[in-house]
Amino acid sequence: MESARTVILVDNVSYSYGSERVLTNVSLSVTQGDFVGIIGPNGGGKTTLLRLILGVLKPEQGTITLLGKDPESTRTQVGYIPQETSSNKAFPISVFDVVLMGIMGKRGLFHGYSGHDRESVIAMLKELNIHELKDKSIGDLSGGQRQKALLARALVSQPKILFLDEPTASIDTQGQDEIYEYLREKNKAGTTVLLVTHNVGAVSSYIKSIACVNKDVFFHPDGVLSEATINKAYGCPVDIIAHGLPHRVFHHH
Repeated sequence: MESARTVILVDNVSYSYGSERVLTNVSLSVTQGDFVGIIGPNGGGKTTLLRLILGVLKPEQGTITLLGKDPESTRTQVGYIPQETSSNKAFPISVFDVVLMGIMGKRGLFHGYSGHDRESVIAMLKELNIHELKDKSIGDLSGGQRQKALLARALVSQPKILFLDEPTASIDTQGQDEIYEYLREKNKAGTTVLLVTHNVGAVSSYIKSIACVNKDVFFHPDGVLSEATINKAYGCPVDIIAHGLPHRVFHHH
C-alpha cells in the first residue's frame, strides 16, 4: 500500500522574538488528509508555528516545506483563519466581499474577479448556510456568523490544507459544534486540517493527531496523550479526563 504523502515538513526549526526563544529545534511531519489538533499553553509558540509553516515568518535555523516546496511558493494553495481580533470588525465591508477576497491569492492583486469567482462565493455561502448574510457588514455579525464568513473566505479557493487559529474562541457551544462538524466533512473529503485550540475536549472526537507545542513539539499521530506527556508539554500539572484529551489546567503557566 502506498504511504500517505507528507504535505508539511518542519525540520529542526528554531525561532525567537528578539532575545526570547519561542521555538527550539522543533520537527513535525503532517500527512495528507490528517486532522491535527495543536494544543499548548499561551506563549508556547502555537501561532508562531503556524506562521512559520505559512512562510509569514522565516526560521532562524532549520527548514520548512509546504506541499513539497518553499512555503512562499505554495501558500496560495492553503487557507488560513487567524485568531479573531477586534481591529477589523468596524471595517465597512460586506460578507460577500470578505469571502471574495479569498480568491485574491490565486487571482493576484491586480486581476479582476470573474463571474465564476462570484458564483463560487455564492456557492460557498450557501454551503455554510449564511447566504442570507451576504450583503451585511462583517462587523454587524455575531461571533459565530463572522467565523463562518471567515471560514468561507478560507475555503472558497478550494485549498489543499486549512489552518485555523482558535476559530471558535468567541462562539457558543452550538456554533462550535456546527463549525467542527463542517470541518470534519471537509476533512473526510480530503482537506488536511490543522487546528489550534484550547478546547481539547470539544474537538477530541474530530481530530486524528495531536501536536503539543511549548517551545518544543510533541507529536502524537494516534491522537492519544498520556498524563506525563501533556504535563511536560504544558509545564505544569494537568488533570486528564477521559481518553487523555479533555483537561483542566490547575496551576498558572
